[in-house]
Amino acid sequence: MAIDHEELLHLLNRRRFLVGSAALASASLMPWKALALSAAPHSFVQGDFEVTVLSDGSLRLPLNIIAVDASPEQLAEIAKRLGWASGNAEPATNIPLMKKGSDLILIDNGSGNKFQPTAGKLAENLKAAGIDPGAVTKVVFTHAHPDHIWGTLGDGDKLFLPNAAYYVGGAEWNFWTDPELLSKMPTEMGDFVKGAQRDLASVKDRMTMVKGGDEIVPGLSVLDTPGHTPGHISLEVAGGEGLIITADSMTNEIVSFEHPEWKFGFDANPDLAIENRKKLVDRAATDKIKMLGYHWTYPGVGFAERKGTAYVFAKAG
Repeated sequence: MAIDHEELLHLLNRRRFLVGSAALASASLMPWKALALSAAPHSFVQGDFEVTVLSDGSLRLPLNIIAVDASPEQLAEIAKRLGWASGNAEPATNIPLMKKGSDLILIDNGSGNKFQPTAGKLAENLKAAGIDPGAVTKVVFTHAHPDHIWGTLGDGDKLFLPNAAYYVGGAEWNFWTDPELLSKMPTEMGDFVKGAQRDLASVKDRMTMVKGGDEIVPGLSVLDTPGHTPGHISLEVAGGEGLIITADSMTNEIVSFEHPEWKFGFDANPDLAIENRKKLVDRAATDKIKMLGYHWTYPGVGFAERKGTAYVFAKAG
């Protein structure tokens, strides 16, 4: 069953990192045809990989979750710059599909039909791109939050991507599959725990545990970026200027670049998340590495450029 907006608001406002309160406005389900037109697949070549960014739709969250250290005035300015007019955060969900040889690799598989009505559009956008879910050979989970793995099971609790092998950080697997985890977490996080355990268990026999430095396939390697979750990983693609798929180590193209020291409301270990975010953006700016962000404005591809003591996001041409 999908989590409705009021339940999500209650959950988020009880998080120990979230300050104040916010209201979620009603978000209508976008018609599929309109979504397809507004988020058509974005493709480019990176080294030996053909990369296509597919939209899973977007989320509706309390605005102050994107930067719990920001003032109301700062949050309002960020929302204005991003075109968020509803009073909520409206982050995109950008899913990279990578083709190399006979492999078709998805980085995360979105929300499915279980999280928010504005999300869960991957199946429709795969179809629009002419891609059969059965053709996907590998899925890499960056972490086990709802908007990244709740698309694992489709109708009738059958695997949405029936022929894929799966990969996840070993620390992430160990955290979420702890049989005592539900009793250790706040009550309001119960659905997140149950969902993660459901979806990870459904692909247990297809799962490979990975760690930093491991390769999913030659040229696609794992970066350890814990903090957002205990075993969060990012991915690095070799070739050209290089590409870092940040997932939720960098969640916003304004906040994560211009204020990497600000806490994000969903980070399990905010100090560690900030440390790894600073390292990632500094490396990307120094080495001029292309980046792809899961929650940046679609298609979420660009570069980090230094500005004073911080950085700015420059959209790729």
